[in-house]
Amino acid sequence: MASGGEALESWYLALLGFAEHFRTSSPPKIRLCVHCLQAVFQFKPPQRVEARTHLQLGSVLYHHTKNSDLARSHLEKAWFISQQISFLNHIYAMHLECHISQFEDVKFEAASLLSELYCQQNLVDSAKPLLRKAIQISQQTPYWHCRLLFQLAQLHTLEKDLVSACDLLGVGAEYARVVGSEYTRALFLLSKGMLLLMERKLQEVHPLLTLCGQIVENWQGNPIQKESLRVFFLVLQVTHYLDAGQVKSVKPCLKQLQQCIQTISTLHDDEILPSNPADLFHWLPKEHMCVLVYLVTVMHSMQAGYLEKAQKYTDKALMQLEKLKMLDCSAILSSFQVILLEHIIMCRLVTGHKATALQEISQVCQLCQQSPRLFSNHAAQLHTLLGLYCISVNCMDNAEAQFTTALRLTTHQELWTFIVTNLASVYIREGNRHQELYSLLERINPDHNFPVSSHCLRAAAFYIRGLLSFFQGRYNEAKRFLRETLKMSNAEDLNRLTACSLVLLGHIFYVLGNHRVRPDSAHGLRANEGRCRAPIHQNRDLVQQPGGLCLCKCRASKIPDMSVQLWSSALLKDLNKACGNTMDAHEAAQMHQNFSQQLLQDHIAACSLPEHNLISWTDGPPPVQFQAQNGPTTSLASLL
Repeated sequence: MASGGEALESWYLALLGFAEHFRTSSPPKIRLCVHCLQAVFQFKPPQRVEARTHLQLGSVLYHHTKNSDLARSHLEKAWFISQQISFLNHIYAMHLECHISQFEDVKFEAASLLSELYCQQNLVDSAKPLLRKAIQISQQTPYWHCRLLFQLAQLHTLEKDLVSACDLLGVGAEYARVVGSEYTRALFLLSKGMLLLMERKLQEVHPLLTLCGQIVENWQGNPIQKESLRVFFLVLQVTHYLDAGQVKSVKPCLKQLQQCIQTISTLHDDEILPSNPADLFHWLPKEHMCVLVYLVTVMHSMQAGYLEKAQKYTDKALMQLEKLKMLDCSAILSSFQVILLEHIIMCRLVTGHKATALQEISQVCQLCQQSPRLFSNHAAQLHTLLGLYCISVNCMDNAEAQFTTALRLTTHQELWTFIVTNLASVYIREGNRHQELYSLLERINPDHNFPVSSHCLRAAAFYIRGLLSFFQGRYNEAKRFLRETLKMSNAEDLNRLTACSLVLLGHIFYVLGNHRVRPDSAHGLRANEGRCRAPIHQNRDLVQQPGGLCLCKCRASKIPDMSVQLWSSALLKDLNKACGNTMDAHEAAQMHQNFSQQLLQDHIAACSLPEHNLISWTDGPPPVQFQAQNGPTTSLASLL
């Protein structure tokens, strides 16, 4: 006759087997799985089995059904029972040692999953004390102690309490050092560095990243884990440079990052588990890291003005994302997708593809409708993109409304400065908003107390002042501002800003009557085209050269900015006509006509889309449906 323990094991394993069979069926038979697990309670099992079964039921209900209240009830019972018998279990485990870790897993997994469910139900005040309690009693189980610290730090981060999150990550780094896990120590420190970058605490970031770099290089372990640490480290460095607008300075780090992800893609996953349980973490799956590297490459290409490259890598990243989202519903993938779309939308607007940009803005709206947190994090960016679209179709009142909404929604200093700079351009174009314009310009004065450290945004602020001075007829002052723009943009390879500045300088020289073409004429100009890419400090007399040379150099830069090309072709037409170059004037006129037609067709297509009604949305969540437009309702005069 079988003993009581053997009988318990027999029926229990049978029910677990049936439950797992139903859970993994195709399609899953969750109702039958739940019935099997609930049947365990009919046998009045020991408390340790009862606690584990409540955890299993809670997990199945949480992940596979919408019955979150029942899932919560089971998880709360698992957590309560596991604490209640913890001391007794330790005494029992003196005779059967393996049950210690098994039961600890039940206790802390219940706490982790229950706190996650609390957050989903907006019960954050219940989640935080639960995690703190679990952290307090988990110090003898390194894996769970580290995991729970990460989880609570993430919760504080989502609440934008970055100080508390950084403190917890610091505690985790020290704990990992004590238990001999340099790998997890690096993960904690890199995570803390990421938050310090978000807080702009650069004085703390630099020594921390230096320490992280040393730890990563010295750690000898699983090659994939080591390379993933290096990717994390390099991503932080690259984004730090990009936030500072240092497009040229970032290139060595970006190249290392791209080489690193290529190395990871060639490595095979090692199934041997680390000997230290505190090392049982991984930052991101390889596939997610690949998308992230594509993303930072797109960010760099957009800032540098390499728009075709930005589009190429965006297409690759979005294709990879679509494949991943078929198998993985991770929230981070949706975040990656939205950020990629935000960048490609700006690219479309610059290259004269407004209709496509508008449809992609609508796609971002749809993604944000699926996730309130995603919308909260990207609402300001979404209204900023709509503001840029409004400028492109000459809807200045709507542009102002969109930028004003974005300013109200953002606390991010770089984004705030970007919005204010574009809003100032709207006021300049309107020509009758002097008081509002001067108020804005005082807040983004590049000569003193500029609000952010971004090299790119400061260069753009100089350009905006040059543009205003040009429209006011203060040409010498405009040239001074544009010299600063050129100096800064060329120092960091901000090619699109360089192109805009050169066209404006050319316009100034033309207005001043300084439109002589040098004696070597067209042949000499074409020979000099390649010098456009050379550093400005090698051609310091550039801004003093005749308008014709400036414009030809701008054309040679081949920045596919449709507005800049339209502007420069119009000036070249007038310049060559004034100089008596009939053939060149005709060529420029034809070029201007082609650009005008492209922009006009795209303008009509964009304004005819039902999504064009988004320009009126300034409050609440994005609208779900759009009514069709009868046709374009905005003036085309500024385009032609």
